[in-house]
Amino acid sequence: MRRKIELLSPGGDIESVKAAIVAGADAIYLGLNTFNARMRATNIELDDLTGIVTLAHRNNCEIFITINIIIVESEIRALINLLNKLVNSKIDGVIVQDLGLLYLLSTYFKNLKIHASTQLTTHNEGQIKFLSELSATRVNLSRELNLDELKTLTRVGHENNILSEVFVHGSNCLSFSGLCYISSVLEGKSANRGRCNQSCREQYVTTPEGKDFPLNLKDNSAFNNLKELSDAGVDSVKIEGRMKKFHYVYTVVNAWRNLLNNFYSNNQASSDDTALYQVFNRDFTNAFLIGNLNKDVFIDNPRDNSALYFHAVKKRSADEGIRLTKTELHDIRTGITTKVKAKIATLYI
Repeated sequence: MRRKIELLSPGGDIESVKAAIVAGADAIYLGLNTFNARMRATNIELDDLTGIVTLAHRNNCEIFITINIIIVESEIRALINLLNKLVNSKIDGVIVQDLGLLYLLSTYFKNLKIHASTQLTTHNEGQIKFLSELSATRVNLSRELNLDELKTLTRVGHENNILSEVFVHGSNCLSFSGLCYISSVLEGKSANRGRCNQSCREQYVTTPEGKDFPLNLKDNSAFNNLKELSDAGVDSVKIEGRMKKFHYVYTVVNAWRNLLNNFYSNNQASSDDTALYQVFNRDFTNAFLIGNLNKDVFIDNPRDNSALYFHAVKKRSADEGIRLTKTELHDIRTGITTKVKAKIATLYI
């Protein structure tokens, strides 16, 4: 029997939370309508949290709350008020970036489990030992690390009673895990305050190589690297996407649930990632994970790549072919949406 790895799903709104549950997530991370790094997402109202936690726990699923931005001094009172409410909410963990908040939690809110956010860019042994001193119970390791580095840091984490968490699907950041100042400089919208406007996805002056979107990275996918992640001792595989809709969440979580179950049962992982291309993607790369960074990690198309992918798979040509592919893809997505709506309709908060 293989060691079980947690499947961690995003939950940008109540429908997405329900979709993650029916798809088989072991845990869901979600943001409230304040203090989180996805302020453009729908997010969850505090009044709904008790019902969400109850629903999740009833389905053997944990709930983690993101408070993963840099806190400013004027917000301390509101932050403490929120923590006083969360401490009695039965949530299973708090995802944190701000070191001052880490100190407050480890000193005054000791029954809230602390998870170190990806935005702490944990990439060396010293950081893990430091986070252990601040009572962190798990750390999201930088998605810029390769498998050997993940294995080493996971071992160090375990030696310091810290679990490891790795992003395996979703958007890649041009900077280090969200620590980016492009949108802040251009529009005064700080990524470290949950307001990234994804300037890296924008069209710029055409490059000498004819690229119009020279900063646009492909999406991250470790779908074909599950065995290596398991061998590295990783405790949780995390899907990015709190701004995505419920049909997307269901599709990706379900694909990973099936992948993990097959891995446990047959000691092998499937390589069929077709389902991942049925929902929004910018094509996929595992370049960081395997340590092979080159120009192929970029894609000169900021929009959904699904139709182009299936168009190439079916080896169709000309405009008529792409129109047919788009129609087929639309029908597939409509079917997914209808199916998921029926599944989540049975869940009540």
